[in-house]
Amino acid sequence: MNVIVANKNKALLENLGIDIIKEMNGEFEVDEIISTFQNFFYQRMILDITAIKDYKNISNLQKLSISLNMEKVILLLDGTDATSNPVFLSNLVSMGIYNFAKNVEGIQYLYNTPNTYRDVAQFHHLDSSFGNATLAQQQPSQFIGPISDNEVQPEFYGTRVIGVKNVTKQSGATSLVYMMKKELSKHYSVVAIEVDKTDFNYFKDKDMVCTVTSEVGSVINKYKDKNVIIIDINNSLVAEGFCQDVLYLIEPSIIKLEKLIAMNAVALQGLKGKKVILNQSLLSKNDVANFEYETRLKVFYNLAPLNEREKKLPELNNLLVKLGFSKQQSDI
Repeated sequence: MNVIVANKNKALLENLGIDIIKEMNGEFEVDEIISTFQNFFYQRMILDITAIKDYKNISNLQKLSISLNMEKVILLLDGTDATSNPVFLSNLVSMGIYNFAKNVEGIQYLYNTPNTYRDVAQFHHLDSSFGNATLAQQQPSQFIGPISDNEVQPEFYGTRVIGVKNVTKQSGATSLVYMMKKELSKHYSVVAIEVDKTDFNYFKDKDMVCTVTSEVGSVINKYKDKNVIIIDINNSLVAEGFCQDVLYLIEPSIIKLEKLIAMNAVALQGLKGKKVILNQSLLSKNDVANFEYETRLKVFYNLAPLNEREKKLPELNNLLVKLGFSKQQSDI
């Protein structure tokens, strides 16, 4: 079931032909929208941008992107220069808002085929964030166009960019990135990047750096001479879009899985065909087979709990081999 939050475009949204469980009409403070839907289960939210009070202030949309799952939100723009200029669109992408449209046809397309970062990368300029400025007040000379071939983008060349992301809460992504970086560094030049958090600081390793979503592309460029870049994605959809491979970590304990499903009943459906890692797992082969049958997922690797202080981690090296690193180089 879906929800609609509408204002000036209410009439436009009346004939979408989708099931509606809740509808709000009028102009609302962004905090009111967040409090209403933060713990409300829905399939998609169709959000008329004019329903957000002071929507031209990018900080209000940033609040939404932090508090709501923007993968489930389709933002209907108002068609004005204020929300159609390149700076505004680039800021949407920087905040992980990929599904935006200007008409009913666009909404219907995104409802069935949601965008990923790669679908909107042409709108993204990594230096176009203006913080809390009201974009409608920016001068035209400050509008930065879509990415072109001669503008700053991550340039991978021979670099392997691997992302690691927790699916169940606190499934060990940060520690796994640390151990992967430590193992691969024995034979490759490697850097690890953490996005939107600073836990890497505790490792006191100069090749483990922290950054934020709006700067992750520039940081990747800085280390494009490395053989391997490993990214602790956290919740950054932008960072995820830059990765050539992403490992999705699930800790397969009953309580972790039940909590995940309670928060989002379809959370596992989006992982079909992706590299699913059972991390910190004590499951047997039969248990893994049962997990795959029940979830309809193919497990890429079943990784037992690791001791990050150990100098040799053969189980982790087996995973690295499966990721394409040669056995001779990774099997220490």
